[in-house]
Amino acid sequence: MSTHVSFSGMRTSTLSWRDYSLVPLGLLTAIVASTASGQTASTGTAQPYPHKPIRIVTAEPGGGLDIAARIIAQGMSANLGQPVVIDNRGGSVAIPTGLIAKAPADGYSILFNANGFWSLPFMQAVAYDIAQDFLPVTLAASSPTVLVVHPSVAAASVQELIALAKSKPGELNYGSAGGGSTNHLTGELFKAMAGVSMVHVAYKGSTPALNGLIGGQVQLMFPTVASADPQVKAGKLRALAVTSSQTSALAPALPTVAASGLPGFEAASVQGMWVPARTSSAIVSRLHEEVVRVINRPDVKERFFRAGLEVVASSPPEFSAWLKVEIARTSKLIKDAGIRTE
Repeated sequence: MSTHVSFSGMRTSTLSWRDYSLVPLGLLTAIVASTASGQTASTGTAQPYPHKPIRIVTAEPGGGLDIAARIIAQGMSANLGQPVVIDNRGGSVAIPTGLIAKAPADGYSILFNANGFWSLPFMQAVAYDIAQDFLPVTLAASSPTVLVVHPSVAAASVQELIALAKSKPGELNYGSAGGGSTNHLTGELFKAMAGVSMVHVAYKGSTPALNGLIGGQVQLMFPTVASADPQVKAGKLRALAVTSSQTSALAPALPTVAASGLPGFEAASVQGMWVPARTSSAIVSRLHEEVVRVINRPDVKERFFRAGLEVVASSPPEFSAWLKVEIARTSKLIKDAGIRTE
């Protein structure tokens, strides 16, 4: 997951990547209203950046994105001397993304999002263009998924699972958090690379999918290490491998899928930061500097690790290059599998 990517309903273009949290609700309302109305000072004024609160728009509260965003916001606020508030937007990833796509390019509205940001346009129509509306700041963190099976599955390794699936085409079911989710796409990647036939069962969220796996309704799944680990330790699931390209400190005892019979296999749930296109390079650089300073702190790395995240902290050019490869790979996978969502 060539620099050219064709979006459904969009022109083919070169990817030129151009709160309730830390303050009282009353102040958050004022901040959001001010930002939404466009009442922001231009970067050409005498006031240095930042001279007012910054908001980070992300997913619903309580999830991995929200947790990481709040840790980052707290550290940035302390360093910058301005409140950095979290603006949670539940539902589809297109909601916070569409909001930032229309925000002023002044560095005061930031998107913190995950894989669905760039995979969704290949599965349904969206009100944003990732190539035209955003600039990458940093790939902040990554969490590999882990291939887990129900204890009743007669496979103790990836190769044994592949052999089992080939001997019983269409009889193994794999669960996901929903159509188009990271674990759904990882399952489709596994099917394609292993050359096996399995049935996808979509649940309404990761927790119901894990419960379905524990209950034997499905035989395997690709959840994050953080969500699967307690169930593996309790003996309710069996872990076979991680999906990262290299072994992960989050699951050091597990081999990679790539080293277990499927060379080149790689998948992960990642978290990144973007700003609206036309944001000045000076502001992008400043934001990158501040975010990386926060997430590279030993105490923050430890908090991320406990949440099942490994810090990446890539530069904007590194993130841009990674995205080009990832988007090309994701688009092909989705097209080949014929995945569509509503």
